[in-house]
Amino acid sequence: MSDGVPSRSGRVRRILRGPRPEAVPTLIGRACAVVGLLDIAAGVFPRFRHSRMHAMVEVLPGSFGPFVAALSLSAGVLLLLLAHGLRRRKRRAWRAAVVLLPAGAAAEFVYRHSVVGVIISLALLAPLLVHRKEFAALPDPRSRWRALANFVLMSAGSVALGMLIVSIHPHRMVGDPSVADRLTHVVYGLFGFEGPVDYQGSTSWTVAYSLGALGWITAVTTAYLAFRPEHPAARLTEEDESRLRALLAKHGRRDSLGHFALRRDKAVVFSPSGKAAVTYRVVSGVMLASGDPIGDVEAWPGAIERFMDEARAHSWTPAVVGCSETGGEVWTRETGLDALELGDEAVVDVADFSLAGRAMRNVRQMVKRIERAGYETRVRRIRDLGDAELERIRRAAEDWRGTDTERGFSMALGRIGDPSDGDCLIATAHKQDDEPGEYGDLKAILHFVPWGTDGASLELMRRDRSADPGMNELLIVATLQAAPKLGVQRISLNFAMFRSALARGEKIGAGPVLRAWRGLLVFLSRWFQIESLYKFNAKFQPRWEPRYIVYRASSDLPRIGFATMQAEGFVDLALPMPRFLRRRRATRRPCAHAMTDRDVRAA
Repeated sequence: MSDGVPSRSGRVRRILRGPRPEAVPTLIGRACAVVGLLDIAAGVFPRFRHSRMHAMVEVLPGSFGPFVAALSLSAGVLLLLLAHGLRRRKRRAWRAAVVLLPAGAAAEFVYRHSVVGVIISLALLAPLLVHRKEFAALPDPRSRWRALANFVLMSAGSVALGMLIVSIHPHRMVGDPSVADRLTHVVYGLFGFEGPVDYQGSTSWTVAYSLGALGWITAVTTAYLAFRPEHPAARLTEEDESRLRALLAKHGRRDSLGHFALRRDKAVVFSPSGKAAVTYRVVSGVMLASGDPIGDVEAWPGAIERFMDEARAHSWTPAVVGCSETGGEVWTRETGLDALELGDEAVVDVADFSLAGRAMRNVRQMVKRIERAGYETRVRRIRDLGDAELERIRRAAEDWRGTDTERGFSMALGRIGDPSDGDCLIATAHKQDDEPGEYGDLKAILHFVPWGTDGASLELMRRDRSADPGMNELLIVATLQAAPKLGVQRISLNFAMFRSALARGEKIGAGPVLRAWRGLLVFLSRWFQIESLYKFNAKFQPRWEPRYIVYRASSDLPRIGFATMQAEGFVDLALPMPRFLRRRRATRRPCAHAMTDRDVRAA
């Protein structure tokens, strides 16, 4: 293969390195969900659990029957919660299922006296024990936010199931309680208190024990998630960052996204030789890498192998976002994964850029108009800025962010002005006002990270909302014009999703399928910057470099897409920190590892 990548047999690599189908854990996980539903039905529905022996049990003294009904209900709910973990081969889920299945079988036999129910539970227990070696996946990175999510979801589910339990005994219910009375009875029952609804015979005990079991499960699972040892997502250590910088110093020119591997909320795996590395973050069970591997291309297979080994060890879904064509070829050949074109990166060669000509008329006119309005630009290395000005730029970038959620992952660095990032470029626009604002004459900011020794890659675009339109065009042109003095020969601009489909779909002769696909993209552009990014990039007459997403199976794409949106900051499942606290923390620690959004690049 080109670029010096050692070639190997794709078939052999797929067998030895690639992901193999996890048929057994998937089937067991689904079977576990079915058994859980049967246990819940046995604990809730009287007709489902009816038998002659059950009638005898209900007239026996004590509360043995209702207690076992609650046990069946508890086992069923917990088995449903464990089904997903079993599908992902999690060891802890396997251990819990091995304990719960006999408990559910005992409840089925004692309460329903159902031999079929016992056989079903034991039939699932047998393959769990036979295939125990399949369930060896390590735990995921986790935080205590999951305890809050569990409490909310389990509480809602318990209330819904509790309403069903309360209402499933209409012939034994005393009177005709209202929906509000039934809801009150459920809430009281979850906390172990008697509610306003009453029943004939031992049904009151059955309902009370079942509601108490739901409340107990909610409390225990939430407490477990809240007090278990925290396993936060891995971060770059100082040693990891130092090794990555050494690799970028030698091979950083290959990929414009290479410097973004230095985000400190990413983890890293190195090849056995240490000459290549893959950085990643785990989001919702997806092991998400971005860009090409870092380092010597001949050592990429070793780093990719380590990446896949780590994914298998934790049962994570492997995925790569934004790799180049060469990177996509290596990933697919070494792992057996598939690749799909995601969009195009706009790259401008400084030597070929000029404002002259009809094609650049709109940009030229806009820049001239803004310059006549009194704006001036400055393009410098970060190391050339004073501390006071750098702090002012940091605070402005924070306050001018368009959303409360920081955005960026694959094409964002997540910081400005770190002492180790002295080679980064900062382009600023200034205008003197009669009444200077909090940031003086500063009106807009563009931040670029190094792309090898002679390139730069756009990382952040921010502007004062009161500034004139066209600040981004002004600063991009200023950066391109100042690039030769700074030793920069090429500049990577924004990433345009599905650029080729938009470009081909608007040409004469485009077929109906392509036109329909373009129409859908234009429609989605109302909420996501798809068409606008393409048109913005096209203003500067760039060359287009395709970028790809690498994935294991088509069925994984929705999950990978959702995880990518989470990583980029478009979906936030955690409660955001108040803005004034974020700003106070940033003031104390100017080089904090907070993410930075890239509104027009990471769409």
